[in-house]
Amino acid sequence: MDDSADAEGMYLRSNLLGTSASFRRTTQRLVRFSRCDAPVLIVGETGTGKELAARAVHYLSAGRDRAFVPVNCASLPDGLVDSELFGHAKGAFTDARRAHAGLIRQADGGTLFLDEVEALSQRAQATLLRFLQDSSYRAVGAEESQQANIRIIAASNLDLRSQVQAKAFRDDLLYRLDVLRVEMPPLRERREDIALLAVHLLDKAARRTSHRSKHLAPSALDMLRRFDWPGNIRQLEHVLLRVHLLCEAPVITADDLLSSAPELGVGPAASGSAPASRSLREVKHLALDTVEREYVAAVLSRSMGNISEAARLCGMQRASFSKLAKKHRMASLPAELGDGPYPAA
Repeated sequence: MDDSADAEGMYLRSNLLGTSASFRRTTQRLVRFSRCDAPVLIVGETGTGKELAARAVHYLSAGRDRAFVPVNCASLPDGLVDSELFGHAKGAFTDARRAHAGLIRQADGGTLFLDEVEALSQRAQATLLRFLQDSSYRAVGAEESQQANIRIIAASNLDLRSQVQAKAFRDDLLYRLDVLRVEMPPLRERREDIALLAVHLLDKAARRTSHRSKHLAPSALDMLRRFDWPGNIRQLEHVLLRVHLLCEAPVITADDLLSSAPELGVGPAASGSAPASRSLREVKHLALDTVEREYVAAVLSRSMGNISEAARLCGMQRASFSKLAKKHRMASLPAELGDGPYPAA
């Protein structure tokens, strides 16, 4: 094996984990596509690792030493698309007190990653299409056009062909973006990779929380393998971070998982039985417990872990909220783990 092939293998093993046949096919495709500068479209469900795949294409390419610039298209303000993409000259408009290099200029020689590309407005789609036709652009307020040498990688968790049929996405833009396609397999189609992913994600949780690494009991690993993971690897990461924080023992059992993530016992693939095999009262209790746990975690995060402030935010007595937090073993949830019901990845 030559040095470049060895480097590719090291990069993939350290950033894209999996040995299943479907995942190996995906990584092989990423390696091949990295050797060409044509646009790449990465598709897959939410949480499957589309940005990691885009980074793999970039860092395995000849432009690996240049910038990788990610942008979430849903965050691009429609009225400022030209300025965001192409930049603007000083004085180009009222608030342009200084010149601004746009995303395309920042990514020159490297890669511009357009995540959630389906969120672009019709106007933004037309602007992007115009650039893709000849790679030339002009900053807002500038007199001369410039040429960009960048690779475009786009990602979407929607079927863009259906979006075209619904007149929500331009067919000519799809043709420009969908030159080389990579499909990220959902976690339920690569269950044999869950053990490897779990070890990595528990180690990551230990590093984030300054706690010792913990391990999964066979029954816990079996439970993870049976669940369908609608949120894919991102959901698995959040579940393992939460159970790592809440479980005090060095070995995480199936009961620990259920206590931390009751949804694992409700899904159709969980514990080998469908929800219909449970009583309605049991299903309601589990659903209520899940909602209650997520609410407590969210309020504690907003209050930076302060019980008194959390109680004030949700209009409860401190003793009542403290009792609720202790019920879910969240009384000392670290504040730095994010603002949502699940700790941020």
